[in-house]
Amino acid sequence: MAQTASAPADRAFFGHPRGLSTLFFTEMWERFSYYGMRALLLLYMTAPLAAGGLGFDEAQGGAIYGLYTSMVYMTALPGGWIADRLIGQRKAVLYGGILIAAGHFSLAVPSLAMFYLGLFLIVIGTGLLKGNVSVVVGQLYGPEDKRRDAGFSIFYMGINLGAFVAPIVCGYLGQRVSWHTGFAAAGVGMVLGVIQYVAGSRHLGDAGLAPAVTPSPAFVARVRAGLLLVAGACVVLGLGAYTGALATTATQVADAAGVLLLVLTAAFFGWLLFGGDWTVEERRRLYVVTVLFLAAALFWSAFEQAGTTLNLFADRDTDTVLFGMPFPSTWFLSLNSLFIFGLAPAFAWLWVRMAARGTEPSSPAKFAFGLVSVGLGFAVLIVASQLAEQGVKVSPWWLVATYLLHTIGEMTLSPVGLSAMTTLAPARIAGLMMGVWFLAVSVGNFIGGRLAGFYESMALPTLFGSVAAFSIGAGLVLAAFVRPMARMMSTPADRS
Repeated sequence: MAQTASAPADRAFFGHPRGLSTLFFTEMWERFSYYGMRALLLLYMTAPLAAGGLGFDEAQGGAIYGLYTSMVYMTALPGGWIADRLIGQRKAVLYGGILIAAGHFSLAVPSLAMFYLGLFLIVIGTGLLKGNVSVVVGQLYGPEDKRRDAGFSIFYMGINLGAFVAPIVCGYLGQRVSWHTGFAAAGVGMVLGVIQYVAGSRHLGDAGLAPAVTPSPAFVARVRAGLLLVAGACVVLGLGAYTGALATTATQVADAAGVLLLVLTAAFFGWLLFGGDWTVEERRRLYVVTVLFLAAALFWSAFEQAGTTLNLFADRDTDTVLFGMPFPSTWFLSLNSLFIFGLAPAFAWLWVRMAARGTEPSSPAKFAFGLVSVGLGFAVLIVASQLAEQGVKVSPWWLVATYLLHTIGEMTLSPVGLSAMTTLAPARIAGLMMGVWFLAVSVGNFIGGRLAGFYESMALPTLFGSVAAFSIGAGLVLAAFVRPMARMMSTPADRS
């Protein structure tokens, strides 16, 4: 149900509805908690027991990290379904925030069982919050309200503000005080987000209050029984693993999840391409969606190594003294958001300027450039890692250059990705395409996490060089097919 009270007369927040400020800070604190914990997660897992860590090797830590970050995005699909069919987006955001905070505070307890419980709670909570808070933002505006796009731009600045501050605060506390203090700080951030969300909910009007479809009592009962069954199975499996009755490891669970993720992805695209009652035009566009999905998954598999291989390189092989001042290695993770603050307006101006001249690149061309740019970021580190192999702590400027190239790649791929997915998809599955984008991010995160396992077993120049070559090569291959894909994306009228 869309809000009516704040339609165009409500301009209390920089010319936008007052409720936007509530959602802005909710998302800011949620991203603060996520990116703060993410900055510490792999470092904590691979730190020796004597240093307060878990003492995992890179392969095990990378497997857990990849599984966790991929599931964070995968659960956005059932989280959206629960909000649409059962509780509405407003309650989903609230419950999600509470679960996320509980998860971070669980990580603050020095116990392996609480560690896994914390990750589980954050995954479920993020699945409820992440996608649904964006839906509520959209419902603040009427169908003809021209402020919508600008409102989302302000909202996304909240995302990057939280992502910028998080490694600075949580990273410092985690690396300079204790790991668990850093995790607790992430929990405090989410609590602040929940408090201001509840206090500011009166400004949201009717947005997100009711589910899109009123569920029948029988349907609610079936769903409740299913959720209890799943929760019970998770408890049994968790207790079995904790007591040793179930002989399994975190790496085996991650491997099984990776196979399941691959099978589900293949099955979904098998149905998308070969099933469905599509017209010739729709099927042609779905081929393009498939190619862009693969490109996006490859991009995120490289880009999301910020929390894995790049984080390890910053911590172990990079000089963390700049202008005579030492700083925690996790602070490098703030560079991406810092660069976005400067580059986002520039790219917005560039696309508008090129569109006016009729020279704006197509979506496949932007994707190709994004892949090449993220690959060049890793190419920079080939030289840096060669120096590190000689026992030298390399200059921090190597990573600064890498993150700059990665952010440039993100600016050409991420903002147009979801737009391209929804534009190309048949109207009757437009909502499903948002899930496809999250699926690409999920697959990329999983691969990026598993690559951390090669940090010790493979020479760093070889590891970084392989990622660079694969990304750049994929970008060049995609570039070669830009024109045919552009024709497939066009309508018959455009081709005539």
